[in-house]
Amino acid sequence: MPTQLDKVLYTARAHTTGGRDGASRSDDGLLDVKLAPPKAMGGAGNATNPEQLFAAGYSACFMGALKHVAAMKKIAVPANASIDAEVDIGPIPQGFGIAARLNVSLPGLDRAVAQDLVDTAHQVCPYSNATRGNIPVTLTVV
Repeated sequence: MPTQLDKVLYTARAHTTGGRDGASRSDDGLLDVKLAPPKAMGGAGNATNPEQLFAAGYSACFMGALKHVAAMKKIAVPANASIDAEVDIGPIPQGFGIAARLNVSLPGLDRAVAQDLVDTAHQVCPYSNATRGNIPVTLTVV
């Protein structure tokens, strides 16, 4: 059974038309993007796609979780910390699936400390919790 939210802190809303070859807009208008399949999938590649949006969302959310965990452990996250996210899409027996890789750079932090932060953030991050057991996720400290 899925874990239920104790309390809703925020609800994101987006309106999408046309699917992969369309547009999506948030209710506040801050996100307003055209969508197109990438060239690798036979599309024009002239607009963003759901996998890019997922990569951006997951990496941003994971960085937030990382900062949260670091603050709890009283560890300063380097100002130049970054995450390079990669999201693959491909066929699976039931249709299509995705896989994600997060390459986390925490310059100046001891590798063991950085790895502990990444591992702990993976337990806290909402995207990690949503994907756990559903898609392959690889975390690498670079």
